Formats: sequence, structure tokens, C-alpha cells
Amino acid sequence: MLWVMRFSGFFSAAMVMIVLSPSLQSFPPAEAIRSSDVDSYRRLPKSSSNPMGKLPFRRAPSFRNADECRSSELGKSSVCDPSLVHVAITLDGEYLRGSIAAVHSILQHSKCPESVFFHFLVSDNGFEALVRSTFPELKFKVYYFDPEIVRGLISSSVRQALEQPLNYARNYLADLLESCVTRVIYLDSDLVVVDDIKKLWSTKLGSKTIGAPEYCHANFTKYFTEHFWTNSVFSGVFSGRNPCYFNTGVMVIDLAKWRRFKYTRRIEQWMEIQKTSPNRIYELGSLPPFLLVFAGRVAPIEHRWNQHGLGGDNVRGSCRDLHPGPVSLLHWSGSGKPWLRLDSRQPCPLDSLWAPFDLYGQST
Repeated sequence: MLWVMRFSGFFSAAMVMIVLSPSLQSFPPAEAIRSSDVDSYRRLPKSSSNPMGKLPFRRAPSFRNADECRSSELGKSSVCDPSLVHVAITLDGEYLRGSIAAVHSILQHSKCPESVFFHFLVSDNGFEALVRSTFPELKFKVYYFDPEIVRGLISSSVRQALEQPLNYARNYLADLLESCVTRVIYLDSDLVVVDDIKKLWSTKLGSKTIGAPEYCHANFTKYFTEHFWTNSVFSGVFSGRNPCYFNTGVMVIDLAKWRRFKYTRRIEQWMEIQKTSPNRIYELGSLPPFLLVFAGRVAPIEHRWNQHGLGGDNVRGSCRDLHPGPVSLLHWSGSGKPWLRLDSRQPCPLDSLWAPFDLYGQST
């Protein structure tokens, strides 16, 4: 973390309350990916492109647990091993390079890397072999997320990338992952972790279902339309909640509570309202439904765990600096991705902090 501190010092300068009664259908865990069940959560597509031919990655070095990790139940290979830290990340062709770098960064900075279990959410075949060849000793499982689950619920957004169905897979983690997995860290694909992920895993959520860094200085009203705020039925959902903006790219989720209170269905119902309302109630992809359900009900996490916005301005493509304070996770949210800027030889200064974790091709 000393190098991060040095970089940080250098760069820093029709419902009033949604109590959703319809029950969410209970789906068995993703063990059934290998079964013949036709359930859309677990049905693999009959054919898809093989991403390995397009995106070759170098093999990552081996990462071993420190001596103090040996008391954990590492002999167990089951995803249900209670000593494991669970991390969920999506894999798709466009952001695969970022996902691989994120995994690499987590392993490199973990005191107990062999105790981290990765849950990869995909909408295409072919990624399991790629991950296995890049991280031969990684504990992981691949889960198929059927885009048709949400395609009919997705509204157009300010950026086409925000309309991709896989962006919504995080809403279904409680259904996709095994029931024995009661907590998971969800991470976007455009970030790197520069601290021990176990510290984030140990976040105390108390009575809350999710934890995330909150940004209460942000103008919360801009995430919803004028129609939303002038409709007391809609805006009344925040009554007594003191809602703040939070970025859904870094979350610690209590899956047991999520399942108990059927939060997937609550999010879906807001998406349905958006689709059927004569006037839109929000403009930004998958974020607003999360805010509608959870804003004001989030366990706060230190901002060091989501130094976000490094992707820059969506219009000018400007470079961003770090927020003041220590850094445990750097997040290139926004339109600019570090691998694209590095390849074009027009990087932002902070993109150099992403580059050491890149395993694509022969890059260094």
C-alpha cells in the first residue's frame, strides 16, 4: 500500500413506499448449469463465439497464501467452504481485458489469494477455458446469465454500453449463486484493487443488505427526471430515507437478506414502471433502480474502496484525478477505459496505475 499512498499524494488534489409483495420465483443454484433444466438462469446457449481466439492473455504468476492463512479450510474445494472470500465479476468480450486485470490485481494484493473464490457471470460460452489458461490455480465458477431475463425491462440510456443486459446480472446474484454463498463482493470490470480484498470482505453491514461508499455531496436529484420528482407517488419513496448517491460497481452484498426480502423483484418493478410510465422517471441504465430500492439504506464503506470516475468526462474525454485520501481501489467508471487509451498512446496519467495488471498479449 505504500506505493498507493505515494501515488495518492501525488495525484490527489404508483407507490409511496416500495414494499413489493409479489414473490420472486425461487431458482436453484447455478450447480444446474450442467443439467438439462430449461430454466433460463441456467441454460447455456447452444452456440457462441470463442473469445479465446480474439483476446489471448499471458499466464499469470502463481499466488500463494501467507503462513497465517494456513489455518483456513483450504482443503475444501467446495464453493460452500466458509473460509472463502467470494467475488463476483462479469465477463464479456468488450470488457474482458479489464476483468482479467481486476482478478490479477486482487490476487496480487491478497494476503490469502488461495482463499478467494471468483464467480464469473457470462452471457457467452468460451470464457471458462480462457480463465483457466490465464489463472490455472484459480478457484472460480462460471454462471450463465440469459440476456432475455432483462431485455424487455431495459430502457434506452445516455450511453449504449449501459444498455447491455449483462450490466443487470448483478441484480440476480442471489438467484445465480449457490444458496450457501451468503455474502459476495460485486466488482465492475474497469477497476483494480490495490489492497487486501479481505479488508473489504470484512465490512460490517449491520442490519443493511448492501454496503458501498456513499457520496452525499452529489446532487441526488439529477439521477431522476423532473417527472419523477413532481410525482409525489414516485418521489415519496425516499421519504424519511436521506438518500445518497452510491456507485454500484463496488458493493458488499448480504445475499441471505437479499433473498429473504426479494430485492431482485423490487428492482424489476421499478424497471417495469420506467417502461410503462408515459414519461421516463430516469435516464441512466441500471443505477437508478438500485438507488430507488437502496439509497438511504446502505452501510457506508470508506471512499478508499471506490476511487471512481477515472474514466473521465463522457463528452470531453478529460482525465480525472484521484479524490483526496488513501486508495484501496481505482475505478475507471465513465466512458474512457485505460486499456483503450493506453493502446491509442493517449493515456491519462492514472492509466499507468492500471497497466501493471494487464495480462493481454505481449504487453508489459
